[in-house]
Amino acid sequence: MKKLSKSTKMGLLALLGVGAIVGTYRLGAKLGYIVPISLWGQFLCESCQQETAYHQPPNGNILIAADRPLVKILGDRVDKSRISISIEKSKYRLTIYQDRKPIKSYPIVLGTTPQGDKFSEGDRRTPEGILYLRDLYPHPQWSKFLWLDYPNARSWHKHFAAKRNGDIPWYVPIGNDVGIHGVPANSDKLIDSRTNWTWGCISLKTADIDEIYAVSRSGTLVEIFP
Repeated sequence: MKKLSKSTKMGLLALLGVGAIVGTYRLGAKLGYIVPISLWGQFLCESCQQETAYHQPPNGNILIAADRPLVKILGDRVDKSRISISIEKSKYRLTIYQDRKPIKSYPIVLGTTPQGDKFSEGDRRTPEGILYLRDLYPHPQWSKFLWLDYPNARSWHKHFAAKRNGDIPWYVPIGNDVGIHGVPANSDKLIDSRTNWTWGCISLKTADIDEIYAVSRSGTLVEIFP
């Protein structure tokens, strides 16, 4: 068997080294310790971190059209590209918008730590700012799940700033799997009693999440206010 030349051996070692680095990086990103490569462009763009409010929240604490089915307001054929969502944590209110005009509001509850922005895994807070629906699908326990794209590039900036400021330990990951969903079967009372029971997700009554699911799509804009 022919021996490998020194240069070939060095080349193979370099490839193995690169593979190990890439594999380690991907694992770190998956576990929430490192910014994923897919977000590098946005993360490194300073001007991309500036956010301006997309929605004008409704005045007061009213729930718009609370007693009207959404299908009666929007009709049977909804252009989902015209739909967006705002969530006001302090008012426990989610509002559906069409062409940036409020159409209907719903009562919500939050994580067991309802105040403050989300910086890390396990803080049981709900992220703030502009996010988008990454995906949506039926859920075996909570009727439907609308998966938010947390963490995005801005989330990572806030996460690292919190670590630099000593607000969270350096070893804590950023977290993921935050979304909008229903409640366990026959548990609408959690919403009526305003019981914050989730790990940071937004929760609604079963019938309400079903309505919202029907008019949402991957890419729907979701703006979360403090």
